[in-house]
Amino acid sequence: MAAQKAVGRPPKFKDKKEIEEKINAYFEICKGEILKDDNGTPVLNKWGKPVVINKRPPTITGLALALGFTSRQALLNYQAKREFVDTITRAKTKVEAYAEERLFDREGTNGAQFSLRNNFKGWDADKKEEKQITEPVTIINNIPRG
Repeated sequence: MAAQKAVGRPPKFKDKKEIEEKINAYFEICKGEILKDDNGTPVLNKWGKPVVINKRPPTITGLALALGFTSRQALLNYQAKREFVDTITRAKTKVEAYAEERLFDREGTNGAQFSLRNNFKGWDADKKEEKQITEPVTIINNIPRG
C-alpha cells in the first residue's frame, strides 16, 4: 500500500513572537468593526451603543485557520512543541473564556456548552458514565405459593 501524500505543509513559525502576532490579529478580527456613516460618524443602535459589524466569536477552529493550519487537530498537535505550548495554551484559554462567558446569556448557552465540552478538558464532568452489569442474573421461580 502506498503512503498517503500530506495534504498541506504545517506552518513553520520562527519563534513565539511570530505566532503571537498572528494570534493577536485573529482576536482583533473577531472583535469586528464599528459601522460608520458616510461622514465617518459611528452609527448607534437604539440604546446609543455603536453598531458593530463583521463581529464573530473566537473559536479553536477559527484560530487554527488564522494561523495557517489545515485543521483544529493540527493546531492541537502544534501546541505540543515546547516553544509554543504557553502561547497556544494562552490563545486557547481566551477562546475558552469567551465560550464560558456565553453560558450567561440566553442566545449562547447551547453553543457554549458544546464548545466547552468538546474543546476543553474538564468541562464534561456532568456526563454520566453508564455502568454495565457484568454478572449474570439468576431468576428463581420456585417460590411456594399459598
